Amino acid sequence: MRPAVPLRVWYLLGGRLPMRHREWVFRQATKPTWLAWFTARMFLQVLPLTVVIALALVLGLGSPVPLAIACGSLGLVVGVYFGVSYAIESTDHRMTKYGYPAGAAAAVRKERTARDQERYERVWRSSENGS
Repeated sequence: MRPAVPLRVWYLLGGRLPMRHREWVFRQATKPTWLAWFTARMFLQVLPLTVVIALALVLGLGSPVPLAIACGSLGLVVGVYFGVSYAIESTDHRMTKYGYPAGAAAAVRKERTARDQERYERVWRSSENGS
């Protein structure tokens, strides 16, 4: 069951969806673009803290605006990088909260990758033999 738009926005911002949407969450975590969505979700979760830090630097400490923006941007990049570094583990942990076994999402993605690789090799070998 696909959640309504406000719930999907809530999910992108890091919120948890009701259990009735568990299959949709699992599909999101296993589809080919899962990492792009994970990165967008991580960006949206780190962005508010980055803005708060930049504003605190400018308003609280009197830092120059370009310096505050640079510091905030660096924090954003590091935060997203750190989050994406643990994307597989984080996603699998999130799936356990929806009742799926540990490693289920990674297993589905790995199986799809193996099928895609097999199909690629079949096509590649057939084109080599045809030449």
